[in-house]
Amino acid sequence: MRLSTRKLLDRSFTGAGLFSIALMGAALAVLLAPIIVRGVRAFVFQGTVEHRRFQLEKHGRGASIPAGATGRAAGQPWRVLPETAQVQAARQPVYEAMAAFERDMETSRSLRRQYAKPYADFKKNMRTLLGPIPGEPLPVLAHEHYGQTRWDRAQVWARRVLYVDSYDYSDPTRLGVKVQTPRAGAFEGTALAPVFPYIERNLEALLRPRWTFYWGFLTDDQIGSNILGGIGPAVLGTFYLTLGAMLIAGPLGIIAAIYFIEYAGQNWFVSLLRTCVSTLAGVPSIVFGMFGLTFFIKTIHVSPSKSVLAGSLTLALLVLPTVIRAAEEAIRAVPQTYREASLALGAGKWRTIVTVILPAALSGILTGVIISMGRAAGETAPIIFTAAVSLGKPLALRDIFSQPTMALPWNIYNLATEHEAADEIRHVQYGMVLTLVALVLGLNLAAIILRARIARRLRG
Repeated sequence: MRLSTRKLLDRSFTGAGLFSIALMGAALAVLLAPIIVRGVRAFVFQGTVEHRRFQLEKHGRGASIPAGATGRAAGQPWRVLPETAQVQAARQPVYEAMAAFERDMETSRSLRRQYAKPYADFKKNMRTLLGPIPGEPLPVLAHEHYGQTRWDRAQVWARRVLYVDSYDYSDPTRLGVKVQTPRAGAFEGTALAPVFPYIERNLEALLRPRWTFYWGFLTDDQIGSNILGGIGPAVLGTFYLTLGAMLIAGPLGIIAAIYFIEYAGQNWFVSLLRTCVSTLAGVPSIVFGMFGLTFFIKTIHVSPSKSVLAGSLTLALLVLPTVIRAAEEAIRAVPQTYREASLALGAGKWRTIVTVILPAALSGILTGVIISMGRAAGETAPIIFTAAVSLGKPLALRDIFSQPTMALPWNIYNLATEHEAADEIRHVQYGMVLTLVALVLGLNLAAIILRARIARRLRG
């Protein structure tokens, strides 16, 4: 082959490689950009006074009770927020108009008949926007004790208070066109009529939005099916499942790799075992979930029902082939001269493996283990039937053998597809995705750094 032709081919292959890398990077950027942008909104957003009240009452964050406060003031953290007086003053005209309208309805049967349903709809939206109406009993559900905690959602609900959505089907050639009719028109001439322009003009005064960094999103418990609070139980559950899977799969995978490389001969039994490992690597993850339910829970009864232990065992089986293959390649890469030198100095085979081969192969083994951790952390199907639940509290360490747990992969799927208020909690869904992606990328980055450091140390 001519030198010019060889150079041309080298440049072509180099260019194709660089183009592939650039294309992969662009695809990754397109995929991750919306996740990052929308996921960050779970942590940084314009929080309303309702969010600050929630933080103070549920977690004790924010304003503190003044020294010397006693009685009712000491037990009412809502009343010691610095902005409470201004917010209550801004909301008072709304509540007074609503009370006056209700008194008019009580005294007039025709008014009650005409406005009962429209007013009930208006009042329901007002509760969602600003929280419970003063004088009414608190709702049973904790998340209904507060109005809108985020300014973007508050603006959406303010429009629902001010306008009624309907659809125009007058044109038979088109689908229904959404029409927003001002709700004020339906209440014109009543005591409630001034409320609508007042809310439109003073929405910021009613909710006082302020930029907020909600670091507790990663650690706080969820409240009201993730409508309020954070994702702490899901993060902790993912940690339990991933760590448990690697504590099981890591030693088993390394021992299996040592057997295949150092002890096993070339016979039909070893070939069968290698084929089984390769086949196991290609089994769909949902099959592992069904196997875990059938074998670990129904057959050998590792737990009464779903549990972290059953989920960890199932995930361990899932990642075991990856650990075995990574450990095999790392051990195989150790030069044969290392073995010969150790044996020549009088060390036995097992001592050679423990003191020479494994330390030399450590970087490759750890890389495989950490990458397997990333896969275990992101799997959904194996834990659906064995470990995951939609709601729950953070598990104590003693409960992992008998109790199920929340987990990021399952809860992302559940919140995006089955939650009754999926549109209301998009920030939670993207926040969970961002957290899981950061966890997996962090584990892969840790594998790269760890491998580089160990390789540098071994080179001296």
